[in-house]
Amino acid sequence: MKACHGIVPVLDDPNLVSTAGLVPVLELAESAGLSDVIDEACTLPAASVVVKARTVIAGMLAGADSIDDLNVLRAGGTARVLGPVRAPSTIGTFLRSFTHGHVLQLHAAHRRLLAGLAAKVPALVGADDLVFVDVDDTIREVHGYAKDGAGFGYSGVRGLNALIATISTPSTAPVVAECSLRQGSTRSGKGADWHLKRTLTTVKAVTGPTQQVWVRGDSAFATAKNVAAAVKAGAWFSFTIPAWKTVTRAISQIPETAWTPIEYPDAILDEETGEWVSEAEVAETGFTAFVSHPKAQQVTCRLVVRRVRRLGDAPDTDQGELFTTYCHHAFITNTTLSAVEADRHHRGHAIVEQVIAELKAGPLAHLPSGKFAANAAWLTFAVIAFNICRAAAVAARTGKARMATMLRTIIATPARLAATGRRLIMHLPTSWPWAQAWTNLWDTATGPPTPAPS
Repeated sequence: MKACHGIVPVLDDPNLVSTAGLVPVLELAESAGLSDVIDEACTLPAASVVVKARTVIAGMLAGADSIDDLNVLRAGGTARVLGPVRAPSTIGTFLRSFTHGHVLQLHAAHRRLLAGLAAKVPALVGADDLVFVDVDDTIREVHGYAKDGAGFGYSGVRGLNALIATISTPSTAPVVAECSLRQGSTRSGKGADWHLKRTLTTVKAVTGPTQQVWVRGDSAFATAKNVAAAVKAGAWFSFTIPAWKTVTRAISQIPETAWTPIEYPDAILDEETGEWVSEAEVAETGFTAFVSHPKAQQVTCRLVVRRVRRLGDAPDTDQGELFTTYCHHAFITNTTLSAVEADRHHRGHAIVEQVIAELKAGPLAHLPSGKFAANAAWLTFAVIAFNICRAAAVAARTGKARMATMLRTIIATPARLAATGRRLIMHLPTSWPWAQAWTNLWDTATGPPTPAPS
């Protein structure tokens, strides 16, 4: 290694590109209709809406988590390979010009783009028999007193509430089908059925006709309206249900012989019997949910319960020895799978937390504006960038690579530009460890749609 005092840095080369991987990633998005859907859906009274939207999305893909970070696209020769970009000050004005109606138009563009990405890269959603729709929300903490809509929510911090609905399968990573920015004090399940209905409509556009859709959610989303939305769309549902009196009464009536040991974290397989030795067990019983609602809104379904033996001292409770000995985790469902299989798949709902974590570690590290609609637009652009990145990972055949991995291995590939005749050549690093993945992405982005998996 040479000592740093022997190196002379000179920032003077206009032909260097630090994020050459943006070229095939954005080409993939364009082939799926990125510019067209934004141009057709958005009536924002601003000049060059498509160019500004592309600037925000490209910047997020390059790692930007604030408006100022978008300047990364204006360095070296990046603009020569990406097309026109706009300055951060221009983008700030652009975001502040959004109204609630314009944000909804951007949502429509996002849904159409997701369908285009699924058509361009069919393996994005895959051909599994089951398609999961997961809904959850999170609080994005904000600071200062000039944030429209900020408030104290369930997390106890001051922020804004972001609702996220994802689509995934057992073999594919999730993509975001729906998002919404809400006031910080909003209850998690408030208005979720409206977003769920739109998500289920989007699912039809990106999945096959024989795939079974399964809606999953935690207890905050266990409402009669959400169940009704799933049933009306012909989907299965499973929602974690709070410990209502009707629930605890139903659990207490399950006979001891009905409990089945399940494979669970830290469970031990008995090689002689082939059974799992675990403190976790599953049972089910018939149940009628939402009995406080009118008869037409009540739901007759299955109550599947997983119980885990408590460790340490049991808390004080008036529910009897059964509830002091075990922790019970119950959910309602209309699936036709066994209780063990239903429980295993329902636990997979936690995958939506991975999406939220990726967004918070990337473009949602900040909500950059004091104006609520501007932040709502920023969230939607972040979701668009997330889905494009997910499609790029599938096209590059890197499996379920996350946004940070794609940035490090594919997008942040350095290049040097050279012109010959009328062609612009990008000279990429020799022996680049992810050269094959880069080439796979390039071929998919510039070629015809990939055949759907059989």
